[in-house]
Amino acid sequence: MRKFDTKVQHLKYKVLREVAREAWNGTLLDNVLDIPKMIVPGTKPTMRCCVYKERAILGERVKIAMGGDKENPNVIQVIDIACDECPMGGYDVTNSCRGCLAHRCEDVCKKGAISFDHNHVAHIDKSKCVDCGACAKVCPYSAIVNRKRPCESACKVKAISMNENKAAAIDNEKCISCGACVYQCPFGAITDKSYILDAIQYIKESENNTKYKMYAVVAPSISSQFSYAKLGQVIKGLKELGFDTVVEAALGADMVADAESKELVEKGFLTSSCCPAFVQFIHKNFPEMEPYVSHNLSPMAAISKYIKGTDETAKIVFIGPCTAKKAEVQREKVKPYVDVAMTFEELQALFDSRDIDVTTLDEDVLDNASYFGRIFARCGGLSDAVAQGIKEHGDKDFELKAIACDGIEECKVALLKKSKNVLDANFIEGMACIGGCIGGAGCLTHGPRSKSEVDKFGMEAVDKTIGEAISALKNS
Repeated sequence: MRKFDTKVQHLKYKVLREVAREAWNGTLLDNVLDIPKMIVPGTKPTMRCCVYKERAILGERVKIAMGGDKENPNVIQVIDIACDECPMGGYDVTNSCRGCLAHRCEDVCKKGAISFDHNHVAHIDKSKCVDCGACAKVCPYSAIVNRKRPCESACKVKAISMNENKAAAIDNEKCISCGACVYQCPFGAITDKSYILDAIQYIKESENNTKYKMYAVVAPSISSQFSYAKLGQVIKGLKELGFDTVVEAALGADMVADAESKELVEKGFLTSSCCPAFVQFIHKNFPEMEPYVSHNLSPMAAISKYIKGTDETAKIVFIGPCTAKKAEVQREKVKPYVDVAMTFEELQALFDSRDIDVTTLDEDVLDNASYFGRIFARCGGLSDAVAQGIKEHGDKDFELKAIACDGIEECKVALLKKSKNVLDANFIEGMACIGGCIGGAGCLTHGPRSKSEVDKFGMEAVDKTIGEAISALKNS
């Protein structure tokens, strides 16, 4: 029964599970130093050169599972001692070099970085090379390749560089907390801070003195996760964990689609505000476009605001695929409504920390969002929902021309075109992750089946229109 895509995710999960287990028992502070030994018992290392280094890295993972470096505001954090296996990167000459006579690579290099040995094989002087790639382009054998580190390749906003110790370093001024580097790092040296201890504390306080009523707000992409169990069993598992109520963030998506479609018709041009990484990308790279960002809260914040407006005792934990949501809940506009943001990876750890096997549970049901609220989870879903909102409002004279951007590179192209007034669209749906939320770094599994699972979940909605779903919510 495979729960995760990669072994890195599984290792991260094991640390989270043990930290959570000790927190439930009230023994975390007493046993925190023993957690690495629990995960790697004995004297033989399983992943690193020696067991001592392996445990040292696990100790850093434990700290991040407990909230990470409080001095660093970024939710994405580098474990320096785990980041030492990747080559520095840049352009290298491979053994495909034939020692040809043309030496085009040497001729095109303006920095004099290329020399040849006695066999005429090319070599690149890294102290002179500026990684322009000109040599690679002219090599007739494609013998010169760019060996970028996986984290650098994954980061489309160029927030990652190498520090003096050859470890990855994140520029917080550029980072949008999308977590692409987290998922792609093959050593798990870049990871997202966890706030599961806060969630556990709220649940324990709720169980002990009914001080709070616990709400789990789950992202619609949950329908493509936990493939080893039924969705209804996962919902039941959340209640077994100690949540009083489980609510669909898709209900918030219905609210957003309803309001955003009105705002678009009124303003004539809009970019979406649902993806916090996309909103941060605009803020940091296209500040002149900020007036066009929808004034609506994200679906997570919209439904949480509604819940807290009807229940003063509510404590809300959002559970989804997104590391950027952890950053979003720290922002002033959202902080009053969402208390903790967690990923699906962390939810799996919570289940197992309490020995809850969801496959043995009865099925429970989610509140009914509309089909359109539920398909927000995949790229293009928001555009479809906005089109439906315009239709339901009867704005027949407004022609929606939406562009759904699948990943931050497509977002950048659309924003550049709009900034130059050459974009043939009046609505930009921005999704930082490939595929949309179903491609988020905090997913248990990624893959093509995720989109079909989301669409199937949408079709199961009782309320087929946005208006019906909002009316049902307000009348409940």
